[in-house]
Amino acid sequence: MAELAPLIAVIGCDGSGKSTLSSDLLEWIRLRYGPAETHYLGLRSGQLGNRIKAVPLVGPVFERYLSKRAGQARTRGGKIPGLATALVIYAFSLLRRHRFRKVLGLRRHGFIVVTDRYPQVDVPGFYDGPGLSAAQPGGRIVAALAARERAIYEWMASYVPDLVIRLNVDVETALVRKPDHGVDLLKAKVAVTPFLKFNGARIIDLDATMPYAEELAAAQKAVADVLG
Repeated sequence: MAELAPLIAVIGCDGSGKSTLSSDLLEWIRLRYGPAETHYLGLRSGQLGNRIKAVPLVGPVFERYLSKRAGQARTRGGKIPGLATALVIYAFSLLRRHRFRKVLGLRRHGFIVVTDRYPQVDVPGFYDGPGLSAAQPGGRIVAALAARERAIYEWMASYVPDLVIRLNVDVETALVRKPDHGVDLLKAKVAVTPFLKFNGARIIDLDATMPYAEELAAAQKAVADVLG
């Protein structure tokens, strides 16, 4: 296997400032260490939901229906609501795998990569984890999809980041920054953030409510400690 260039993952709840920090880190890394790229490893499902809501008359109702079914799939002890929902979730996971393979390609070509988000298997159902592993499948076909999806996430998670920058934020701040996000989901993400371990990766925890200049300086120091 070809040697891979380093990967820095920036993770945290929505509203913690991942996009801003990963973008600024990228420019700093390019100046100090050479070729580098950033890559988004989320799904942007929220943006898709907003586009659906914008459809006249039927859009808002259909978006609420889809959100409800996706929420059922995220619920531990619940049941995935049918094959159609499972296929949609599985398709999103295939999209994430496609993006992840692009990241591997960049690393194999010598690019340091800074990712906004990173796939994980510690917390299923949301937060960049396997979408079909929280609720019960309720059928053999859905169970097979869930097993295949779980294998995809375990494969991605086997590529341990050289450094994870974990941004910690409180619910109130996250909601101010992302007022269009559901408060319950933000609360859930804030609660589980400390439990994301990324297969034993080196992790630095940063308070995402500190002055940004201090946050960026702390992140740069952590990256310098890893890259030399």
